[in-house]
Amino acid sequence: QRASEAPPGMVLTGEAKAYVKHLGLSDVGMRAHESYMGGTVVEITGKITNNGDRALKQVDLYCVFYDTMGQVVLREPVPIVRGKTGGLSPAATKDFRLPFDNLPASWNQGMPQLVIGQIVF
Repeated sequence: QRASEAPPGMVLTGEAKAYVKHLGLSDVGMRAHESYMGGTVVEITGKITNNGDRALKQVDLYCVFYDTMGQVVLREPVPIVRGKTGGLSPAATKDFRLPFDNLPASWNQGMPQLVIGQIVF
């Protein structure tokens, strides 16, 4: 799968597009550390808050990494809310932690763009 292609099944429906404005990302940070296998792991951490009135089963983000020329080098879909971990109720906030150990060498070392790619009610 190429970085420019959307993964199958990850679609922001009209209903989800209308709801995105009720979701807030906060306390987003990035840090790198060495993995137990000697490689580098970059972690994106933060919080997502549901400011709307609907319970959410799943929320997926695209983490879009760029090179120094502003070109996309990796577009990674990642779930930050899952039904099996309780979803996200109205007025609730959940922490998320996204580890990446496969970032391209051409990555500019900057914070990726975080884009909500799917909401499942």
